[in-house]
Amino acid sequence: MKKRTLTALFAVTALSAAMMAGCAGKAEKEAETTAEETTTEAAEETTEAETKETPAEEEDEENYDTGDASMDNTRNQDEIGEQELLVVSFGTSYNDSRRLTIGAIENAMEKAFPDYSVRRGFTSQIIIDHVKSRDDVTIDNVDEALKRAVDNKVKTLVIQPTHLMNGLEYNDLADEVAQYSDAFDKVAIGQPLLTSDDDFKTVIKAITEATAEYDDGETAICFMGHGTEADSNAVYAKMQDMLASEGYEHYYVGTVEAEPSLEDVIAKVKEGEYKKVVLEPLMIVAGDHANNDMAGDEDGSWKTEFEKAGYDVTCLVRGLGELEPIQQLFVEHAQAAIDSLK
Repeated sequence: MKKRTLTALFAVTALSAAMMAGCAGKAEKEAETTAEETTTEAAEETTEAETKETPAEEEDEENYDTGDASMDNTRNQDEIGEQELLVVSFGTSYNDSRRLTIGAIENAMEKAFPDYSVRRGFTSQIIIDHVKSRDDVTIDNVDEALKRAVDNKVKTLVIQPTHLMNGLEYNDLADEVAQYSDAFDKVAIGQPLLTSDDDFKTVIKAITEATAEYDDGETAICFMGHGTEADSNAVYAKMQDMLASEGYEHYYVGTVEAEPSLEDVIAKVKEGEYKKVVLEPLMIVAGDHANNDMAGDEDGSWKTEFEKAGYDVTCLVRGLGELEPIQQLFVEHAQAAIDSLK
Protein backbone atom coordinates (compact mmCIF):
# COMPACT_ATOMS: atom_id res chain seq x y z
CA MET A 1 0.00 0.00 0.00
CA LYS A 2 2.85 2.34 0.77
CA LYS A 3 4.28 1.94 -2.72
CA ARG A 4 0.90 2.52 -4.33
CA THR A 5 0.28 5.59 -2.17
CA LEU A 6 3.58 7.24 -2.93
CA THR A 7 3.12 6.58 -6.62
CA ALA A 8 -0.25 8.27 -6.57
CA LEU A 9 1.15 11.19 -4.62
CA PHE A 10 4.25 11.91 -6.63
CA ALA A 11 2.87 11.16 -10.08
CA VAL A 12 0.93 14.39 -9.79
CA THR A 13 3.70 16.24 -7.96
CA ALA A 14 6.33 15.27 -10.51
CA LEU A 15 4.10 16.36 -13.36
CA SER A 16 3.63 19.74 -11.74
CA ALA A 17 7.30 20.19 -10.92
CA ALA A 18 8.28 19.46 -14.50
CA MET A 19 6.27 22.36 -15.85
CA MET A 20 6.89 26.08 -15.42
CA ALA A 21 5.44 27.68 -12.35
CA GLY A 22 6.09 28.48 -8.74
CA CYS A 23 5.42 31.21 -6.26
CA ALA A 24 7.99 30.03 -4.12
CA GLY A 25 10.76 30.05 -1.82
CA LYS A 26 11.18 29.59 1.84
CA ALA A 27 11.84 33.31 1.86
CA GLU A 28 8.23 33.70 0.74
CA LYS A 29 6.88 31.04 3.04
CA GLU A 30 6.78 33.28 6.09
CA ALA A 31 6.54 36.50 4.10
CA GLU A 32 3.25 37.84 5.38
CA THR A 33 1.99 38.78 8.78
CA THR A 34 -0.76 41.18 9.71
CA ALA A 35 1.01 43.71 7.59
CA GLU A 36 2.83 41.46 5.16
CA GLU A 37 0.80 39.24 2.84
CA THR A 38 1.31 37.56 -0.56
CA THR A 39 -0.73 33.25 -3.56
CA THR A 40 0.11 32.08 -4.08
CA GLU A 41 -1.35 31.55 -5.93
CA ALA A 42 -1.31 29.82 -4.31
CA ALA A 43 -0.92 30.13 -5.61
CA GLU A 44 -0.69 32.11 -4.92
CA GLU A 45 0.35 29.56 -4.56
CA THR A 46 1.49 30.28 -3.22
CA THR A 47 2.99 31.49 -2.23
CA GLU A 48 2.04 32.09 -2.13
CA ALA A 49 4.10 32.54 -1.93
CA GLU A 50 3.98 36.13 -0.49
CA THR A 51 10.62 39.11 3.11
CA LYS A 52 9.57 40.98 5.79
CA GLU A 53 7.88 39.96 9.02
CA THR A 54 6.09 42.22 11.44
CA PRO A 55 7.51 42.00 14.98
CA ALA A 56 5.02 41.05 17.66
CA GLU A 57 5.18 44.48 19.22
CA GLU A 58 4.20 46.08 15.91
CA GLU A 59 1.28 43.66 15.47
CA ASP A 60 -0.23 45.03 18.67
CA GLU A 61 -0.33 48.47 17.08
CA GLU A 62 -2.58 47.41 14.19
CA ASN A 63 -4.99 50.24 13.60
CA TYR A 64 -6.76 49.32 10.39
CA ASP A 65 -9.85 47.22 9.70
CA THR A 66 -9.35 43.98 7.79
CA GLY A 67 -12.98 42.86 8.05
CA ASP A 68 -15.09 40.55 10.18
CA ALA A 69 -13.28 37.28 10.88
CA SER A 70 -16.50 35.61 12.04
CA MET A 71 -17.82 35.65 8.46
CA ASP A 72 -15.09 33.28 7.33
CA ASN A 73 -15.52 29.49 7.44
CA THR A 74 -12.25 28.10 8.80
CA ARG A 75 -13.21 24.57 7.69
CA ASN A 76 -11.52 22.79 10.57
CA GLN A 77 -14.51 20.65 11.52
CA ASP A 78 -14.22 16.96 12.34
CA GLU A 79 -16.60 14.25 11.05
CA ILE A 80 -14.85 14.47 7.71
CA GLY A 81 -15.79 11.08 6.31
CA GLU A 82 -13.63 8.86 4.13
CA GLN A 83 -12.85 11.41 1.40
CA GLU A 84 -11.24 14.77 2.07
CA LEU A 85 -10.17 17.63 -0.18
CA LEU A 86 -7.66 19.71 1.76
CA VAL A 87 -7.18 23.19 0.29
CA VAL A 88 -3.74 24.48 1.30
CA SER A 89 -2.98 28.20 1.14
CA PHE A 90 -0.20 30.45 2.36
CA GLY A 91 -2.90 32.41 4.17
CA THR A 92 -3.72 36.02 4.95
CA SER A 93 -4.73 37.91 8.07
CA TYR A 94 -6.89 40.28 6.00
CA ASN A 95 -10.24 38.81 6.96
CA ASP A 96 -12.35 40.12 4.08
CA SER A 97 -9.78 39.13 1.50
CA ARG A 98 -9.42 35.69 3.07
CA ARG A 99 -13.16 35.12 2.76
CA LEU A 100 -13.44 36.56 -0.77
CA THR A 101 -10.43 34.70 -2.17
CA ILE A 102 -9.36 31.58 -0.28
CA GLY A 103 -12.88 31.09 1.06
CA ALA A 104 -14.37 31.50 -2.41
CA ILE A 105 -11.96 28.92 -3.84
CA GLU A 106 -12.93 26.51 -1.06
CA ASN A 107 -16.61 27.16 -1.76
CA ALA A 108 -16.06 26.33 -5.43
CA MET A 109 -14.37 23.08 -4.40
CA GLU A 110 -17.26 22.20 -2.13
CA LYS A 111 -19.75 22.77 -4.94
CA ALA A 112 -17.73 20.81 -7.49
CA PHE A 113 -16.95 17.83 -5.26
CA PRO A 114 -19.96 17.08 -3.04
CA ASP A 115 -18.57 13.63 -2.20
CA TYR A 116 -15.52 15.19 -0.56
CA SER A 117 -15.29 17.09 2.72
CA VAL A 118 -13.42 20.32 2.00
CA ARG A 119 -11.02 21.41 4.72
CA ARG A 120 -8.44 24.21 5.09
CA GLY A 121 -4.73 24.33 5.91
CA PHE A 122 -2.40 27.36 5.97
CA THR A 123 1.36 27.17 5.58
CA SER A 124 2.14 30.44 7.39
CA GLN A 125 2.21 29.89 11.15
CA ILE A 126 2.75 33.62 11.66
CA ILE A 127 -0.59 34.37 10.03
CA ILE A 128 -2.33 31.56 11.92
CA ASP A 129 -0.98 32.84 15.24
CA HIS A 130 -1.90 36.45 14.49
CA VAL A 131 -5.48 35.65 13.48
CA LYS A 132 -5.82 33.57 16.64
CA SER A 133 -4.42 36.33 18.84
CA ARG A 134 -6.35 39.17 17.24
CA ASP A 135 -9.66 37.53 16.34
CA ASP A 136 -9.71 34.32 18.44
CA VAL A 137 -10.18 32.36 15.22
CA THR A 138 -8.39 29.02 14.87
CA ILE A 139 -7.00 27.92 11.51
CA ASP A 140 -5.17 24.62 11.06
CA ASN A 141 -1.63 24.56 9.79
CA VAL A 142 -0.85 21.76 7.34
CA ASP A 143 0.41 19.35 9.99
CA GLU A 144 -2.69 19.93 12.13
CA ALA A 145 -4.93 19.44 9.12
CA LEU A 146 -3.21 16.18 8.24
CA LYS A 147 -3.46 14.92 11.82
CA ARG A 148 -7.16 15.84 11.77
CA ALA A 149 -7.57 13.73 8.64
CA VAL A 150 -5.82 10.80 10.28
CA ASP A 151 -7.92 11.10 13.45
CA ASN A 152 -11.06 11.15 11.33
CA LYS A 153 -9.97 8.01 9.48
CA VAL A 154 -9.89 9.61 6.05
CA LYS A 155 -9.05 7.04 3.37
CA THR A 156 -8.75 9.21 0.25
CA LEU A 157 -6.95 12.53 0.67
CA VAL A 158 -6.62 15.06 -2.14
CA ILE A 159 -4.61 18.23 -1.49
CA GLN A 160 -5.15 21.27 -3.70
CA PRO A 161 -2.75 24.15 -3.07
CA THR A 162 -3.72 27.69 -3.97
CA HIS A 163 -0.11 28.56 -4.75
CA LEU A 164 0.34 30.73 -7.79
CA MET A 165 3.36 28.80 -9.01
CA ASN A 166 5.36 25.65 -8.41
CA GLY A 167 8.37 26.43 -6.25
CA LEU A 168 10.05 25.54 -2.99
CA GLU A 169 6.92 25.99 -0.91
CA TYR A 170 5.00 23.61 -3.15
CA ASN A 171 7.80 21.05 -2.83
CA ASP A 172 7.82 21.52 0.95
CA LEU A 173 4.10 20.75 0.96
CA ALA A 174 4.67 17.52 -0.98
CA ASP A 175 7.39 16.50 1.48
CA GLU A 176 5.14 17.17 4.46
CA VAL A 177 2.27 15.18 2.96
CA ALA A 178 4.60 12.29 2.13
CA GLN A 179 5.31 11.84 5.84
CA TYR A 180 1.63 10.94 6.28
CA SER A 181 1.25 8.82 3.15
CA ASP A 182 0.99 5.52 5.03
CA ALA A 183 -2.00 6.86 6.96
CA PHE A 184 -4.23 6.98 3.88
CA ASP A 185 -5.23 4.54 1.15
CA LYS A 186 -4.90 7.15 -1.59
CA VAL A 187 -3.20 10.54 -1.69
CA ALA A 188 -2.75 13.06 -4.52
CA ILE A 189 -1.62 16.68 -4.79
CA GLY A 190 -3.06 19.05 -7.40
CA GLN A 191 -1.07 21.51 -9.47
CA PRO A 192 -0.55 25.22 -8.68
CA LEU A 193 -2.45 27.87 -10.62
CA LEU A 194 0.16 28.60 -13.31
CA THR A 195 1.45 25.25 -14.50
CA SER A 196 0.64 24.65 -18.18
CA ASP A 197 0.44 27.07 -21.09
CA ASP A 198 -3.33 26.60 -21.02
CA ASP A 199 -3.29 27.74 -17.38
CA PHE A 200 -1.51 30.94 -18.40
CA LYS A 201 -4.06 31.51 -21.15
CA THR A 202 -6.95 30.99 -18.73
CA VAL A 203 -5.47 33.45 -16.22
CA ILE A 204 -4.75 36.00 -18.94
CA LYS A 205 -8.33 35.75 -20.17
CA ALA A 206 -9.63 36.19 -16.62
CA ILE A 207 -7.54 39.25 -15.74
CA THR A 208 -8.03 41.00 -19.07
CA GLU A 209 -11.79 40.49 -19.03
CA ALA A 210 -11.91 41.77 -15.44
CA THR A 211 -10.07 44.95 -16.48
CA ALA A 212 -11.45 45.38 -19.99
CA GLU A 213 -13.27 48.60 -19.10
CA TYR A 214 -9.90 50.30 -18.48
CA ASP A 215 -8.25 49.17 -21.70
CA ASP A 216 -8.95 52.36 -23.63
CA GLY A 217 -5.59 52.90 -25.28
CA GLU A 218 -4.49 55.68 -22.95
CA THR A 219 -4.33 53.56 -19.79
CA ALA A 220 -1.52 51.19 -18.79
CA ILE A 221 -2.85 48.23 -16.80
CA CYS A 222 -0.11 47.00 -14.46
CA PHE A 223 -0.18 43.82 -12.39
CA MET A 224 2.00 43.47 -9.31
CA GLY A 225 3.27 39.99 -8.44
CA HIS A 226 5.29 39.04 -5.41
CA GLY A 227 8.46 37.80 -7.04
CA THR A 228 11.09 35.36 -5.81
CA GLU A 229 14.81 34.71 -6.18
CA ALA A 230 13.96 31.16 -7.25
CA ASP A 231 13.93 30.08 -10.90
CA SER A 232 10.15 30.07 -10.79
CA ASN A 233 10.26 33.88 -10.97
CA ALA A 234 10.40 33.33 -14.74
CA VAL A 235 6.61 32.99 -14.77
CA TYR A 236 6.29 36.77 -14.61
CA ALA A 237 8.29 37.25 -17.79
CA LYS A 238 6.30 34.44 -19.38
CA MET A 239 3.05 36.11 -18.39
CA GLN A 240 4.27 39.38 -19.93
CA ASP A 241 5.31 37.64 -23.16
CA MET A 242 2.02 35.77 -23.46
CA LEU A 243 0.01 38.93 -22.82
CA ALA A 244 1.87 40.57 -25.69
CA SER A 245 1.43 37.58 -27.98
CA GLU A 246 -2.29 37.57 -27.24
CA GLY A 247 -2.51 41.20 -28.31
CA TYR A 248 -2.80 42.85 -24.88
CA GLU A 249 -0.22 45.54 -25.56
CA HIS A 250 -1.33 47.85 -22.74
CA TYR A 251 -0.78 45.26 -19.99
CA TYR A 252 2.37 45.11 -17.85
CA VAL A 253 3.64 42.70 -15.18
CA GLY A 254 6.10 43.46 -12.38
CA THR A 255 7.02 42.23 -8.90
CA VAL A 256 7.60 43.58 -5.40
CA GLU A 257 10.58 41.42 -4.49
CA ALA A 258 12.30 40.54 -7.77
CA GLU A 259 12.31 41.21 -11.53
CA PRO A 260 10.69 42.89 -13.33
CA SER A 261 10.88 45.58 -10.67
CA LEU A 262 8.64 48.61 -10.22
CA GLU A 263 11.32 50.68 -11.93
CA ASP A 264 11.26 48.29 -14.88
CA VAL A 265 7.49 48.58 -15.19
CA ILE A 266 7.51 52.38 -14.98
CA ALA A 267 10.19 52.50 -17.68
CA LYS A 268 8.08 50.31 -19.96
CA VAL A 269 4.96 52.39 -19.34
CA LYS A 270 6.87 55.57 -20.16
CA GLU A 271 7.61 54.15 -23.60
CA GLY A 272 3.90 54.52 -24.37
CA GLU A 273 1.70 57.60 -24.50
CA TYR A 274 -0.37 56.80 -21.44
CA LYS A 275 -2.16 59.29 -19.23
CA LYS A 276 -3.56 56.86 -16.68
CA VAL A 277 -2.42 53.73 -14.87
CA VAL A 278 -4.48 50.95 -13.29
CA LEU A 279 -2.78 48.82 -10.63
CA GLU A 280 -3.91 45.37 -9.52
CA PRO A 281 -2.17 42.53 -7.62
CA LEU A 282 -1.20 39.35 -9.43
CA MET A 283 -1.65 37.43 -6.19
CA ILE A 284 -4.33 35.07 -4.92
CA VAL A 285 -5.16 37.33 -1.96
CA ALA A 286 -5.16 41.10 -1.53
CA GLY A 287 -3.14 41.46 1.66
CA ASP A 288 -0.37 43.77 2.77
CA HIS A 289 1.45 43.86 -0.55
CA ALA A 290 -1.73 44.90 -2.34
CA ASN A 291 -2.88 47.39 0.29
CA ASN A 292 0.48 48.95 1.10
CA ASP A 293 3.22 48.12 -1.43
CA MET A 294 0.81 48.65 -4.29
CA ALA A 295 -1.98 50.98 -3.17
CA GLY A 296 -0.38 52.66 -0.14
CA ASP A 297 0.12 56.41 0.16
CA GLU A 298 3.67 56.20 1.49
CA ASP A 299 6.72 56.92 -0.66
CA GLY A 300 7.89 53.88 -2.56
CA SER A 301 4.50 52.32 -3.20
CA TRP A 302 3.53 51.60 -6.77
CA LYS A 303 0.73 54.15 -6.50
CA THR A 304 2.90 57.02 -5.29
CA GLU A 305 5.74 56.26 -7.71
CA PHE A 306 3.41 56.26 -10.70
CA GLU A 307 1.82 59.47 -9.45
CA LYS A 308 5.27 61.06 -9.19
CA ALA A 309 5.80 60.02 -12.80
CA GLY A 310 2.75 62.06 -13.75
CA TYR A 311 0.04 59.43 -14.11
CA ASP A 312 -3.54 59.38 -12.86
CA VAL A 313 -3.62 56.15 -10.83
CA THR A 314 -6.50 53.79 -10.05
CA CYS A 315 -5.92 50.87 -7.66
CA LEU A 316 -7.98 47.69 -7.83
CA VAL A 317 -7.33 46.01 -4.50
CA ARG A 318 -8.63 42.52 -5.17
CA GLY A 319 -6.96 39.13 -5.20
CA LEU A 320 -7.04 36.74 -8.13
CA GLY A 321 -9.03 34.37 -5.93
CA GLU A 322 -12.04 36.67 -6.25
CA LEU A 323 -12.34 35.90 -9.95
CA GLU A 324 -14.63 32.98 -10.81
CA PRO A 325 -12.43 31.70 -13.68
CA ILE A 326 -9.51 31.47 -11.27
CA GLN A 327 -11.61 29.52 -8.80
CA GLN A 328 -12.67 27.15 -11.56
CA LEU A 329 -9.09 26.64 -12.71
CA PHE A 330 -8.20 25.42 -9.22
CA VAL A 331 -11.24 23.14 -9.42
CA GLU A 332 -9.89 21.71 -12.67
CA HIS A 333 -6.54 21.02 -11.06
CA ALA A 334 -8.24 19.30 -8.13
CA GLN A 335 -10.25 17.20 -10.58
CA ALA A 336 -7.04 16.14 -12.33
CA ALA A 337 -5.60 15.09 -8.97
CA ILE A 338 -8.73 13.07 -8.21
CA ASP A 339 -8.62 11.45 -11.64
CA SER A 340 -5.02 10.40 -11.05
CA LEU A 341 -6.18 8.13 -8.24
CA LYS A 342 -8.49 6.06 -10.43
